[in-house]
Amino acid sequence: MQKSQQFKQKIELNSELIREYRKVRQESQYNFWSRFGVTQSRGSRFETGAEMPSSVEILLRLYLNGVITDNDL
Repeated sequence: MQKSQQFKQKIELNSELIREYRKVRQESQYNFWSRFGVTQSRGSRFETGAEMPSSVEILLRLYLNGVITDNDL
């Protein structure tokens, strides 16, 4: 898939998807959320449905689409 198509691809972010993605990767909340500059406790709130700031949502979308990696963060 070309990068331009990746940007157009829209992942519907929701708390269940994020939590399941993290669990499949077998990562703790601390390790997963720290790469986005988020504390474990705040990440836990996002995973239970709290509203996410747009800056974190943008990074998370780019990450889940494979546009950015751990090295980029």
